[in-house]
Amino acid sequence: METKDTGILCHISSLPGKYGIGNLRDAERFALKLSLSGVTHWQILPLVQTGYGDSPYQSPSCTSGNPYFIDLDGLGKMGLLKQKELKELRERYKNSKRVDYGALYEERYQTLRLAFSRYHFDDDDFRTFVRQGKFEDYALFMTAKTVCGCGFCDWEEPLKRHEAGALETLRTEHHEEYLFWQFVQYIFWKQWDELHKSCLALGLKLIGDIPLYVAYDSADVWAHPGLFKLDEERKPTKVAGVPPDYFSATGQLWGNPVYNWAAHEKENYAWWTERLKSALETYDLVRIDHFRGIDRYYEIDFGAEDAIGGEWKNGPKEKLFSGLGGKRKFIIAEDLGVVDDGVKELLKKTGFPGMKVLLFAFDGDPQNPFLPHNHPENCVCYTGTHDNDTVAGYVRSLSPEEYILFRSRVAAELKECALDIPLKKDPRSFAQAFLAMALASKAKLAVLPIQDILALDNSCRMNSPGSCEGNWQFRLNRLPSAQSLHRLKKMIKYYRR
Repeated sequence: METKDTGILCHISSLPGKYGIGNLRDAERFALKLSLSGVTHWQILPLVQTGYGDSPYQSPSCTSGNPYFIDLDGLGKMGLLKQKELKELRERYKNSKRVDYGALYEERYQTLRLAFSRYHFDDDDFRTFVRQGKFEDYALFMTAKTVCGCGFCDWEEPLKRHEAGALETLRTEHHEEYLFWQFVQYIFWKQWDELHKSCLALGLKLIGDIPLYVAYDSADVWAHPGLFKLDEERKPTKVAGVPPDYFSATGQLWGNPVYNWAAHEKENYAWWTERLKSALETYDLVRIDHFRGIDRYYEIDFGAEDAIGGEWKNGPKEKLFSGLGGKRKFIIAEDLGVVDDGVKELLKKTGFPGMKVLLFAFDGDPQNPFLPHNHPENCVCYTGTHDNDTVAGYVRSLSPEEYILFRSRVAAELKECALDIPLKKDPRSFAQAFLAMALASKAKLAVLPIQDILALDNSCRMNSPGSCEGNWQFRLNRLPSAQSLHRLKKMIKYYRR
């Protein structure tokens, strides 16, 4: 059996820092802390620039870096921001407890534009970065969004249809704006590369996250309309979601356009292959969100009020990964939701490890695949995900009758796993028990959300699916204490990870 490893789930936005949201410098400090705790993997949510609802799963470009994560002190060292300006920003955010995306939107791009105004953009490295063209569509899309102020579907026809002449006019007439968006990505990826190298030097591998779908109003759909189910006016005909499930009685209506998989197949899945290869160069491992949609996906008529009336359609299955070769071994499949025989067969053919979430384990069925004693080695065990309650929060939400039943089931599983962990009235004891079950699992990787390591309640939950308010705002008020990390290190060592 391969060595079993331990990871932590904490998005960069959730890190403590001086400028209203965690940034890439804050991430370096966090990585150093993790390296002292025995943790070998750090999982984050998508790095992308956030869009509708501030969600990292709705972005204007699926390969972008989030400008909010740029280290402003790093720009100060480059001479692009003055110490007085940075001090004023620190003062502005000194009482910030959660991420205020409205405030960031108003301030951060203004600050980045100020830095750009002092940048000599004839720098050779920057010119090479632009010429490489990786962020060409992103920069043009964001330029057009700034100039036109609406979604791409409402732009003038030549620009809406991504015609070469219209793109050249946009690039020429608004060249400085176009270069600003290139600059934002140049700085982000330069800082990211430094972070990634630091993590590897510390023995810490980074797990990234790829959403299956992309946002409709994005550079991805605008530049590649034939790869999505759109009508002649470039509006979606079908959108993505999932049927009613654990999270929502009416299903989830995500609104992302679904793929035209027949068009992808004609191009030998080139767009997807490039996307996956890019992600596998960015991170050390990659989690594919909503993996089940690659086997069969759920599509809903555009304009529907909920997801109840959707239909299941066949996806590309294992053909999607034919161009990855040996890189396939660095992929994790988020196989939650409706897992039927097709999904199980796809996991078997690809060899990807699936996910086992302990909060889904205690329904009273001894064959429940999420129970630790039923875990295979080739899986990744989580106490919960960014879409779940925290463990302590879930326990607090139970009625007295539900609590008694849940406690008895957890106690029975602890006994089954030969774990002597007392369950007290304090919900934090359940968080400790869940950490122990995850670490004791046969899973080759156990990933622990930072909220469960610190036994935080549901006020610290990251996302509530189906809810449009209060999501993605959680922030730590300080880095984990030496005491909590020492306790984690002892647990990791005890369970031989």
